[in-house]
Amino acid sequence: MLSDPASLGNLAEEAAESLFDPEFWRRRGELTDVTGGRGAAWFVGAGERQWVLRHFRRGGFIARFARDTYAWAGEARVRAFAEWRLLDALTCRGLAVPRPIAARYRRRGLTYRCDLITQRFVDAEPLSAALARQALSEARWRAVGAAIAQLHRAGVDHADLNAHNVLIGKDTVSVIDFDRGRLRPSGAWSARNVRRLRRSLAKITRAGPPDRCTAQTWEWFLAGYRA
Repeated sequence: MLSDPASLGNLAEEAAESLFDPEFWRRRGELTDVTGGRGAAWFVGAGERQWVLRHFRRGGFIARFARDTYAWAGEARVRAFAEWRLLDALTCRGLAVPRPIAARYRRRGLTYRCDLITQRFVDAEPLSAALARQALSEARWRAVGAAIAQLHRAGVDHADLNAHNVLIGKDTVSVIDFDRGRLRPSGAWSARNVRRLRRSLAKITRAGPPDRCTAQTWEWFLAGYRA
């Protein structure tokens, strides 16, 4: 288990691994299911402790055979631990990403399962949800571009940059879900990140009003990114 003692406080001793059990939070009346995704994430906590609990699950074809188990290749390769350490490094740099709270894995033979708890951005919504409600202003698109550029300048390769993983707040833009993300030297990967985001935007806005994602809004995004 990895954890931030300052964030956990007395929960570190009182609950320990129960922190990763949704039923622990349900009994406390502090659990809300997160809609969308693979059905393995919850909002947990109350008051100053507002967190996201995520149980790692596979997607795609392989999920039919191994829904939430991964091949053991050593503790350094545990996906929850890798994401926790990446987020810890990015938080220390002051980047707009969730603060890591705790991570754990449970090994069984040649496989393991894992979980991660991170800070919740309470007053923010996914870019996909924001676009479903209304068109975004030029300033907001530029802010999204600037936030992505800040990560790329720091060498952060986000493995799944899409409209669901960019969060829009009143005056903030943040990025979440860094599973399989990594730090690397500058290269073509940053352009691939941007292309992936553009495909995601085109997909989620295809059936909506035509003003949600246009050539003009993309130019605003790129202007913010390049600035």
